[in-house]
Amino acid sequence: MIGYLRRCPSLSIHSNRVFQTQVVFIQRFLHEGPDTVEELLDRHVVKKEKSLDDEEQDLLNRQRLTSTRREALALYRDILRASRFFMWTDPRGVLWRDILRDNARKEFEEARFEKDPEVVTRLLIGGRDAVDSALEKLAEKQRQQIQKERGDGR
Repeated sequence: MIGYLRRCPSLSIHSNRVFQTQVVFIQRFLHEGPDTVEELLDRHVVKKEKSLDDEEQDLLNRQRLTSTRREALALYRDILRASRFFMWTDPRGVLWRDILRDNARKEFEEARFEKDPEVVTRLLIGGRDAVDSALEKLAEKQRQQIQKERGDGR
């Protein structure tokens, strides 16, 4: 067990005394996202390495799939969370929140069976940038609205 924990730095151990016995809890953080675009590309872009036998290659492919799947699910959840802030309607009377959610679902469904890791990484980066910029623009507009209301109220 100790050897396994030394090989996996993303695991943390918490111990508590319960009824005079030692209990060990293992917690793994599922989404420890990269800090930069370069780290994201390094993690997901396939690089030429020494040849591996088929079992090792299958294991590596499954690990990459799991990693990109986690990133995609985290992005999708962030889109859904961010869409809660868009409560006004478009000219047809449909909430922007619903429009954003429908479009996100459609784009994720279209890219569902994409196998090229470089394309998947570019889609994830583009989606993350779009969410971040939309939230920044929304926050800036709210700041402007607050300043405008404070200026008119004086």
